[in-house]
Amino acid sequence: MIHETLEDFAAELPPMRAIAGLDLGDKTIGVAVSDRLLSVATPITTIRRKKFTLDAQALAALLKEREIGGIILGLPRNMDGSEGPRCQSTRAFARNFRQVLEIPTAFWDERLSTVAAERALLEADTSRRKRAEVIDHVAAGYILQGALDRLRHMRGAS
Repeated sequence: MIHETLEDFAAELPPMRAIAGLDLGDKTIGVAVSDRLLSVATPITTIRRKKFTLDAQALAALLKEREIGGIILGLPRNMDGSEGPRCQSTRAFARNFRQVLEIPTAFWDERLSTVAAERALLEADTSRRKRAEVIDHVAAGYILQGALDRLRHMRGAS
């Protein structure tokens, strides 16, 4: 099921299963995963995009191997909060991926996630070449960590 709110997403998550965060780009898919307690996001890999069926198969294999219980997709809203063509593309990916793997899916506003990832890598004195290799899955980590923090806050409030 694709959920517009984290509350609905959280209600469908299986217990004690990690979730994945995805940063969808035109050329890559950055992937991060959480621990089973849903507290920490860890960037793990970047999938080089080829065509949807190959990308979806690679992603589904990774999610199954790691026993992932749900997906958070970064939703690249415009700075004014509106949705443009990149949001439409992300939503289409979510709908198409459901045909490959039935898994709870939600969106997380990813504005500035790549900027934050770039800043963190610069502060860590990461070389330009290394930054280019890891930026997408580090951005996925920022997306996922934001959602995890929100989920933890929701659990604390209930």
